[in-house]
Amino acid sequence: MGLLTIVRKIKEKEKEMRLLMLGLDNAGKTTIIKKFLGEDISTISPTLGFNIETIEHKDYKLVFWDVGGQKTLRSYWKNYYEKTDGLIWVVDSADKRRIKDCRKELKKLLVEEKLAGASLLIFANKQDIDGSLSKLEIAKLLKIHKINGRHCEIIGCSAYNGLGLLEGIDWIVDDISSRIFANN
Repeated sequence: MGLLTIVRKIKEKEKEMRLLMLGLDNAGKTTIIKKFLGEDISTISPTLGFNIETIEHKDYKLVFWDVGGQKTLRSYWKNYYEKTDGLIWVVDSADKRRIKDCRKELKKLLVEEKLAGASLLIFANKQDIDGSLSKLEIAKLLKIHKINGRHCEIIGCSAYNGLGLLEGIDWIVDDISSRIFANN
């Protein structure tokens, strides 16, 4: 029995997915999770360190690791890569001046060996703000077309009003489950 088969069998029993949520500071990572949980989003402070939230969705236990995106914390992101099934990259679509930083940080993540098999969901957040970049503009600026060998999807969303959140979470759950929980 191969290692991948053993890992799949263990995961099948657990029906658990580990989702790492990253992005620059103020992108809306924590707000997305709180909105998905139905919690109050009126007062959210910057994440200093990380938050872990568990959500039951589609008969799976989703364990979200929401890690702060401040520049001083990014060097610590590597401490959270282990056993990641899905990477959720959150982009502030209204912050045009930092889109190059966003692309640079995402590019660094995509070469990490520990994240090689992880599905990639990109949330183009803050679509409800006038003048924000569309998901197509974000895809072009992040050079999504150059991402090879990885399951990837970009979804426009708004953490504030919930637009696109369920669609994105459904996509990543379906993608991971088709790979990890596939029948042998």
